[in-house]
Amino acid sequence: MAEAAKTSGCKEDYELCDHFINAFQIIGKKWNGLIISSLCDTHYMRFKELAKCISACSDRVLVARLRELEDEGIVKREVDQETGIISYGLTPKGADLKPVFDQVHTWADKWV
Repeated sequence: MAEAAKTSGCKEDYELCDHFINAFQIIGKKWNGLIISSLCDTHYMRFKELAKCISACSDRVLVARLRELEDEGIVKREVDQETGIISYGLTPKGADLKPVFDQVHTWADKWV
């Protein structure tokens, strides 16, 4: 194990925090970062508006990712009682990610 740590550039006794690992399992899952980023600058978006922002993602996968993000308490789904229109927005937990995604955008503009 020490040899693997040396070749990877990590210290032998270094371990990633479980919270950090879990966070990346959520936000690093394909499409989740784009969903969260799309919702960062709006209060709510209808499904079709969100699908248009992330056009490479199929509707089926987008629905699945939105449900997963709902289960994590990052995204909330709201149904207008009068029209039945479904919209998605960030919970306070999700909104706390905005500065993180702003920094990722800044980094990407500079380096990618």
